[in-house]
Parts: sequence; C-alpha cells; structure tokens
Amino acid sequence: MKPISFKRHRFTADVIRHAVRLYFRFSLSFRDVEELLAQRGIDVSYQTIRCWTIKFGPLIARRLKRRRPVPSPRWHQDEMICLIGGKRIYLWPAVDDEGEVLDLVVQRRRDTEAALRLLRRLLHNQPVEPQTITTDGLASYGAALDPLDLRHRPGRLRENNRAENSHLPIRRQERQQRFKSQASAQRFLTTHAATYNTFNIQRHLISRATLRRIRAEAATAWAAAVA
Repeated sequence: MKPISFKRHRFTADVIRHAVRLYFRFSLSFRDVEELLAQRGIDVSYQTIRCWTIKFGPLIARRLKRRRPVPSPRWHQDEMICLIGGKRIYLWPAVDDEGEVLDLVVQRRRDTEAALRLLRRLLHNQPVEPQTITTDGLASYGAALDPLDLRHRPGRLRENNRAENSHLPIRRQERQQRFKSQASAQRFLTTHAATYNTFNIQRHLISRATLRRIRAEAATAWAAAVA
C-alpha cells in the first residue's frame, strides 16, 4: 500500500492521525477532539478536524479492512431504525458470530430490495462464503435469500443476539453524532465499523496479559493503516 500523503496541510501528519483516531475510536464530537488537542497546545478548529475525517477516514477504513483476518462464515443480519435529518432511516448491519462487523448499509426502505442490496454487497466484498445466515423474523430476508440459494436461519431474538449487540456501539455514535444526511451516516458508520473491528478487544473475556498483547496488535494495525 502506498503511504498516505499529508502534504499541503498546515499541521503535521502525527496531529492529523491522532485527531482522526480520537474521533472514530471514541464517542467524541468534533468539538471534543478540538478541546483535547488544545490541552496539548495544538490550536485547530473543529471544522478542520471534520475535513480531516472526511478526507482520511474512508481511506484508513479501507486499509484497516485489508489487514483484518478472514471472518467467520456464520453471519448474522438485522435492521434498526435511526433518525437522520429528522426522518426514519433503516440501518442494515451484518456481523459474524464473533462480533466482527462485516458491512452495513443505510437505506430508506425495509423491504426485499433493501435486504438484497446488503446481501449482494456481502457476497461481493467478503473473502469467505457464508455457511449460515441468521436473521430475525422479517419476511424480506427470506424473499431475498431464496434466489441466492443460501442457508437461511430465521431465528428468534435470542438466536440473533450477535446482530442485536452490534446495535449498541452504533446507538452511542448516533446519539453523539446526530447525522444530518444518509450519505454522511453511511460514510461515518463504515469508517467507525473498521475502527471498531480493530480495537474490539472484549477485555472481559481475556486475561490481562492477553489484553496487553491484543491491544499492542491493534495499535500496530492502526499505525500501519495510517502510515
């Protein structure tokens, strides 16, 4: 991968990398990041930070995805309602059985065509074929999956907990960001998902020594993606 070019920017590459990481790694607003940088003696406006995230965020997300291991072939899908610009918009996320966010699509509808769009993206972009796809009881999933000849498991709420749990970090970001448009929500959530996958350590399930090792590996992956 070619190095990311930070030329023609008034601030150094390290400052830009740190600001982008703070914004996508934690539930912070642009003004929060501005204040954190100001405490370190870096005077940068939140509008400038916003421009950095738009310019470098999607690029960093693509580089992080290339470094991720092959996901599990057992997928979970669900849909959730978000308020974007005062309108009800549906977010369709897909995760594997280990909690890795595979992809997500922000759409205005909750029908077969919307479900099929997510499925096609998954099959085109993922390096592994699904063994099973677990969903909730929405009939649109069955109508979309039947022509694709995939093993569908329309489960109850408990059987699709992996997808339901993926809503939690998205809800935190939704409350913080208050998306203004469908395009901005899609751009942010896609980049946030790649960052979340990298730093999702699940520390309550591992020992302290394992935590330190995995945390170091995540930091190394991020450093390589933003280099």
